[in-house]
Amino acid sequence: MERQRNTSNLAEMILNSGHGISRARWIRDYATGGTCPSKATVSGKTIIITGANTGIGKETARELARRDTRKFSAVKPHRNGGRIIMACRDMGKCETAAREIRGETLSHHVYARHLNLASLKSIREFAKKVTEEEEHINVLINNAGIMRCPYWKTEDGFEMQFGVNHLGHFLLTNLLLEKLKNSGNGRIINVSSLAHKVGQIDFNDLNWEKKKYDTKAAYCQSKLANILFTKELAKRLHGSGVTVNAVHPGVTNTELGRHTGMHKSNFSNTVLGPFFLFLVKSPRVGAQPSIYLAVAEELEGISGKYFDVNKQEDPAPQALDDETARRLWEMSAKLVGLKNDNFDLQFQNNSTVNMDNVRTV
Repeated sequence: MERQRNTSNLAEMILNSGHGISRARWIRDYATGGTCPSKATVSGKTIIITGANTGIGKETARELARRDTRKFSAVKPHRNGGRIIMACRDMGKCETAAREIRGETLSHHVYARHLNLASLKSIREFAKKVTEEEEHINVLINNAGIMRCPYWKTEDGFEMQFGVNHLGHFLLTNLLLEKLKNSGNGRIINVSSLAHKVGQIDFNDLNWEKKKYDTKAAYCQSKLANILFTKELAKRLHGSGVTVNAVHPGVTNTELGRHTGMHKSNFSNTVLGPFFLFLVKSPRVGAQPSIYLAVAEELEGISGKYFDVNKQEDPAPQALDDETARRLWEMSAKLVGLKNDNFDLQFQNNSTVNMDNVRTV
């Protein structure tokens, strides 16, 4: 017990020594990727961020709102961009977060919108509302996710992690492609994870109905699916002006890990806590890779790539397989109800699926 007490006090001793707090945070932030190197603004742009009421999503929205230099403009923001749309399942938390960000950044163009990625109906309703309200969409950040939850199913019967992390964003992205293309140089950012490296796509049992459920393997499958989706979408969007990239933001201290139980473990809190202080990012730093991919001028035209924090890297070999990416696309389209008969032809003609090409499953 005494050993645990001494170990748990290590972090406090470090932080309380002189300017320990700022030093520790600086060391941690530098070691885990630092801040976005680009100073680009987002004025005139409309940006959608899923899962933006907490963690990385919230900090992404906060930073992008700060970069709206037209926040004091008297011109109506609806027609001139500079809009941050926070798409969340819990509207109470989302409204609270949006008010907080508006007050802190003095940007009045931060909006809360309802989106439940575990419901195809909700995704379609959100996409319909956005396409009616927005003249264009410049950036879509597919940030929301769920990690290592019990064996839950979405409203439509999909395994929760695959359904939310992949299928939900797959449908959402396809429904918003028209608006992204209208922006001239739209960007899509898919937040994945280093966990994809041990992921495998089981086409015979994507929803874990035939084998014993493995919450970790299910999460890794969904994160691999994010990168395969990125690869195939980039191919289909070639020449459209819209780019798509996937990113591993780094290990970040957010609510994503609430189902793992680590934060409830005495061992984790006492023995590993001091080490996590230097290895785990704050949400603000964890948001920097998404911000970088959303705004950096030097990434214009870069598509179909995987970024480990702010650096382009090769993903795992299974994430580079063209046939797997194509097959996953086709199965995903069937599962969420995209009509494949017109879909491929529309991509070849450099247009995209519209709301009429979506049917209820």
